[in-house]
Amino acid sequence: MDAKSLRDLSVEELMSKHDQFKEELFNLRFQNAVGQLKNTSRIKEVKKTIARVLTIVHEKEQGLNAAKGGKA
Repeated sequence: MDAKSLRDLSVEELMSKHDQFKEELFNLRFQNAVGQLKNTSRIKEVKKTIARVLTIVHEKEQGLNAAKGGKA
């Protein structure tokens, strides 16, 4: 997923996506260990997507704190 489509989601939806991608990463690593994974570059893509999701969640949380008058 690209960052633009991820930014449109709520924090709860992003955390749900995070869980889905973590599960996919686990499955990909397991397939790689067993020797069944053909497209090993998918592991790198999923790891980057997880980082994107967490970055956007962090940005949204910081934005909420700044809007409430808290320190950012």
